[in-house]
Amino acid sequence: MADIKKKGFKTLETEYEDLDERIREHRKSILKRVLQVIAIVAVVIIGIEFAHALRHFDDYEVRNSLDRGSSGVTQYETFGTSLLEYSNDGISCIARNDDIIWNQSFEMADPEVQICGEYLVIYDAAGTKLFIMTESGLQKSLEMTAPIQTVCIAEQGTIAVLMKENQESQVKLFDKKGNELANGKFYGDKGGFPIDIALSYDGTKLAVDMVDVTKGKVNTTISFYNFGSVGQSEIDNNVGTYTFEGLLVPEINYVSNSRMVGLGTGKVLVFDGTQKPELSREIEIEEEVLSFFYNEKYVGIVSDNIEVENSWHIKVMDVRGKTVMQNDTSIPYNSIEFLSNNEICVMNTTQCEIFTIHSIKKFAYEFDKELNKILATDDGQNYTFIFKDTIEEVKLK
Repeated sequence: MADIKKKGFKTLETEYEDLDERIREHRKSILKRVLQVIAIVAVVIIGIEFAHALRHFDDYEVRNSLDRGSSGVTQYETFGTSLLEYSNDGISCIARNDDIIWNQSFEMADPEVQICGEYLVIYDAAGTKLFIMTESGLQKSLEMTAPIQTVCIAEQGTIAVLMKENQESQVKLFDKKGNELANGKFYGDKGGFPIDIALSYDGTKLAVDMVDVTKGKVNTTISFYNFGSVGQSEIDNNVGTYTFEGLLVPEINYVSNSRMVGLGTGKVLVFDGTQKPELSREIEIEEEVLSFFYNEKYVGIVSDNIEVENSWHIKVMDVRGKTVMQNDTSIPYNSIEFLSNNEICVMNTTQCEIFTIHSIKKFAYEFDKELNKILATDDGQNYTFIFKDTIEEVKLK
């Protein structure tokens, strides 16, 4: 029998293979279109954000205004979602709708506030009083036995207090109920004396910044103490000591639970470690620093602008020492700080400038009333201006 060839005939297996191929091609086509749409949307979003980042505002509109009627010298800080208002005779915690959450009266010559998480401590610098507070009010008031030099607070209410009287300095650690946890004494006639302390967010690590001027030059020693389980096996809970010859480090601060920075004359020191902090970076600073400001991500320095008279140069670095922002200001400032959105605010009682972290001067304004503080929101256009007598929620335009 002759073979019969059936042209155009395909087996069921061949049809399945063709169908699978068509499905794969269709899926590739859909995926390609989806990726194209995502890419276009991403470009648009980046373009909008870039355009917004480059915008400059020279005016604002008031969305809401509250009369404060403050008298005397009043200072402000944010505390969670609330606002702190304090002066020599007391402190108040105020909700954003102007309702007073609590008041605490006192008499202090020079009140200073430190905040960490849900706790704050307000103390009388060079005095002996301090108060540990939360958003619900007073937790504990303490009277120190010697003038207070500085106080740090941890996120669970533990405080570290540096006191100094004559040639004797003392550091004490208290829990939120006022129970003493640890203490140490330092005597200036033996060489070094502490000028600052820093407490980690969890309250387990304490750094003491010592200066020695007895050998014809300034030396700084920073010692770390761990009061958790790791430090129990160490002599006096000391888990590390670093000495820097010829370097003055007047300020140290924990900027996260595992990172501490030391702000020195010519250097920024970065220490990292959750249990035994180690020196991870020494950032050289060539400029003569007039002011430091910092947050958990960046360290900013202000120096004279040698090219323009009555002008100051602002430089911001990350903790690796990389410069991320530079610009100049002509405002004779009394305050320069990071806002909560990482913008830099330069101000005095009647002028302000706001710079983005990308070096753009975003906002500049001269007010006809006394300015105390500026607070930011995350959207980059709405702010709170705190004046002597009013609080205004504003939108830049």
